[in-house]
Amino acid sequence: VINANIQNRSPKPGPTAHEQELGFFLETGLQRAHVLYFKNGNLTRGVGRFRELLRAVETRTTQNLRMTIARQLAEILLRGMCEQSYWNPLEDPPHESPLDDPLRKEKYSESFQCSEKAVKFANYIFCPQENTEEALLLLLISESMANRDAVLSRIPEHKNDRIISLQSASVVYDLLTIALGRRGQYEMLSECLERAMKFAFEEFHLWYQFALSLMAAGKSARAVKVLKECIRLKPDDATIPLLAAKLCMGSLHWLEEAERFAKTVVDLGDKTSEFKAKGYLALGLTYSLQATDASLRGMQEVLQRKALLAFQRAHSLSPTDHLAAFYLALQLAISRQIPEALGYVRQALQLQGDDANSLHLLALLLSAQKHYHDALNIIDMALSEYPENFILLFTKVKLESLCRGPDEALLTCKHMLQIWKSCYNLTNPSSTFTGFNTSFWGLQLHVLCHVYGLHSSCDGNFFLITSTGSVHATSIAASRVEQALSEVASSLQSSAPKQGPLHPWMTLAQIWLHAAEVYIGIGKPAEATACTQEAANLFPMSHYVLYMRGQVAELRGNIDEAKRWYEEALSISPTHVKSMQRLALILHQLGRYSLAEKILRDAVQVNSTAHEVWNGLGEVLQAQGNDDAATECFLTALELEASSPVVPFTIIPRVL
Repeated sequence: VINANIQNRSPKPGPTAHEQELGFFLETGLQRAHVLYFKNGNLTRGVGRFRELLRAVETRTTQNLRMTIARQLAEILLRGMCEQSYWNPLEDPPHESPLDDPLRKEKYSESFQCSEKAVKFANYIFCPQENTEEALLLLLISESMANRDAVLSRIPEHKNDRIISLQSASVVYDLLTIALGRRGQYEMLSECLERAMKFAFEEFHLWYQFALSLMAAGKSARAVKVLKECIRLKPDDATIPLLAAKLCMGSLHWLEEAERFAKTVVDLGDKTSEFKAKGYLALGLTYSLQATDASLRGMQEVLQRKALLAFQRAHSLSPTDHLAAFYLALQLAISRQIPEALGYVRQALQLQGDDANSLHLLALLLSAQKHYHDALNIIDMALSEYPENFILLFTKVKLESLCRGPDEALLTCKHMLQIWKSCYNLTNPSSTFTGFNTSFWGLQLHVLCHVYGLHSSCDGNFFLITSTGSVHATSIAASRVEQALSEVASSLQSSAPKQGPLHPWMTLAQIWLHAAEVYIGIGKPAEATACTQEAANLFPMSHYVLYMRGQVAELRGNIDEAKRWYEEALSISPTHVKSMQRLALILHQLGRYSLAEKILRDAVQVNSTAHEVWNGLGEVLQAQGNDDAATECFLTALELEASSPVVPFTIIPRVL
């Protein structure tokens, strides 16, 4: 909260003796002249009159009038003028303008031509070229004047002046929000609204605008702190803690904070019942994500039950909300209750038939029942609506490898590379995408322009969407280590540095790794090595890249090299289940049964639904002569494999 005694400023002194105040009639006339033009349907002359007034020499007596006129002109430019009808201040206005009412033309025409002096200096000053630029320039000038003349004193005598100062500044910042929001300049908007905080003592509107601008600019941590102040100022508004919970469980992964905000929404639901279902939905998502993070199997089960109860409560309170039905189905699927999950995902699709996540979940549930062709048909249908959804495309690669063969899967990988280039405005004249040899995958990362990131729920999360799907807190920490190590490793290489946000490059790395998996599946180590190297050029210290290097080494028969790669992957991400499972398998082959058993038991604690881990644990126990325990492990593996989808259910994003 901004303290009252910080930058405490009393009202501005009046004009000096030699500066006469504007008379009432003169000031009213100056303010009303352009209004009459607008009422008569002559917007061109009204805008011209505005500009003439703003060109006048400024004095102290006209400062407030100038700020009012600048703000009004900015509003006209934003609301009443398009780019096609705009003319800049150094040009003569058009004789006939679509802005003017043809039925209300006057008999005479007034000219607002630029002076020779203005034309002479046109090459030395900034001149707006479109309506948004001029509006933004006017608003920034108005903001500067509003900040300069701010009345911040809290003493009773200055109350009216303070209210007028606040109202004037609030209008300017609202118009700045419109102007900058149209251009997507949220970073600049957040900086402008940060300057408005001097006015924001106990003013909810400015705090809330600032929080929303920080959210849009990707500054989630600061946005949560500002939203806490908004909650203090308006404690009965359930949308504010709901927004905070969304940020905490999304890019920040502050799950304990998210749980507190979600419980606040649930408690407020007694006053605003329409938000109670959303509160339980947020609470269920928090518990579900906490269950994914939990390292102990018992804690995972407790949190999954809590999540299931919260989703059931949300669905009962809002049976027409497709998200409640969808997340209930997803939680049932994670708990391997496949028939029940199918029922609820069909309900979600009845409520929202084109929801990409619901269609994806339906496909994964069908794949869990081993209906791979039906699942692939669902994915194709979803991709017809969302052709650039990479998560759907990654699942399609897995299904095509099973249903249509590796060639179709590789074609999909090729298609993903083309989509990636088109999405991020990259050009690649050196690659022709012909044939399935190593040159086919030779996408060169010569960046010819800036790469713009996608607005998604993964922004700010420095992790890859791996085939394990789940996002652990340890995975996020590990991926931050990967990022730092990859930057150091890349700086020692001759490859061009990555530009722009990380999300596009992570997506590209995943495309290469999926292609490598396909090549490993058909026993082509050379092509798999080439694809893995492309991913390594982007993230050389990614635990999943190191895991894939181990897979390629195993395919070549280099067991010692594979063991080294798996150990390096686990040194970065100690909970990567696939690396644990493959390392334990190698240790089993080397006769180191005790260490292999320990690693597999740790893997079971991390992910108790991985049937490959249970099967490996059974083999190790059997080799040690513990047949009863091995039998239980084999039975568990069979049961889990019968309900195992082609990719884990947790690959589907869990966000509000």
